[in-house]
Amino acid sequence: MILLFNKPFGVLTKFTDDEGRKTLSDFIDISNVYAAGRLDKDSEGLLLLTDDGKLQHRLTDPKLKSFKTYVVQVEGIPTGEVIEKLNKGVLLKDGITLPAKVHILEREPEWLWERTPSVRYRANIPTSWLEISIKEGRNRQVRRMTANVGLPTLRLIRTKIGEYELGDLDQGKYKIINKI
Repeated sequence: MILLFNKPFGVLTKFTDDEGRKTLSDFIDISNVYAAGRLDKDSEGLLLLTDDGKLQHRLTDPKLKSFKTYVVQVEGIPTGEVIEKLNKGVLLKDGITLPAKVHILEREPEWLWERTPSVRYRANIPTSWLEISIKEGRNRQVRRMTANVGLPTLRLIRTKIGEYELGDLDQGKYKIINKI
């Protein structure tokens, strides 16, 4: 089975925590499922879980990785040069990233839910929305990429992993689909 979960902000991508923070067990009441990949505590959106070890490996194997797509709110207004740099690959401390697929969104997505706590607001600094697809999965990669080009990430929501999409799945909810 594959479980699609819309992970809220502030939830850890594991089932237990010694510090009492929110985990997957606060939302998912199914045993013996494991996350296929990670999503930072500060990030929201699509997380895949499965009870099939071979499928989990296939979904997370670096050689077989699918594109992961994110909707990202950044501080500042990106230029064409910045978008081109993100598309070609950005030099981070752990090496250059693979080319990304980056597009500027005209406005905040209509489907977007309220986040608690809300994103900081500064009247003097504009924000923009980007759609970013990457094939790698380095630690906090999208955040580091946008920071590298002078656009700090304010909000990051994963909407798609390969063929699996978040769609209209409510925040904090999950749905089960059959194996592929």
